[in-house]
Amino acid sequence: MSLPGGDAGHVQAMRFFGATEHALERWTTNVGRLLFPAKRRQLEVVVILHRQCDDNALILGRRRVLVPNVYIVELLPAIHRQLAASALPLELYLVNQVRRHAAEQGYTFAGPVAVDLRPAAGATRRFRIRSRIVPAEPKASRLVTWT
Repeated sequence: MSLPGGDAGHVQAMRFFGATEHALERWTTNVGRLLFPAKRRQLEVVVILHRQCDDNALILGRRRVLVPNVYIVELLPAIHRQLAASALPLELYLVNQVRRHAAEQGYTFAGPVAVDLRPAAGATRRFRIRSRIVPAEPKASRLVTWT
């Protein structure tokens, strides 16, 4: 049984996915060049985000370790402008890296994980990362009002 459009539709889909993959590779390479020195291509910012989790972990119980869920990455203003102009969200990639590390280590979060890229106010090297634990806001739908 053949599909409508035949092999031509399959070929077009594969070309689309190939082009998308190639664009993502170029984007991540350019981001790496902006943020990290040539000697350290492993995403240094990801390593530091992992370290923030590990260093600021709070042991609440036998199987419950709470780690920061809000991270602020302060960048040099020129680098921040270049990243802000990019169409692909670096924040989402970094959030996923933090979540993956937390899952591997068995960590929990007090609320949703967020990574915010900001221009540095003062002099800094390439970047600086701060983190904190921010509890989740209660959802309005969960609140019940009795009259």
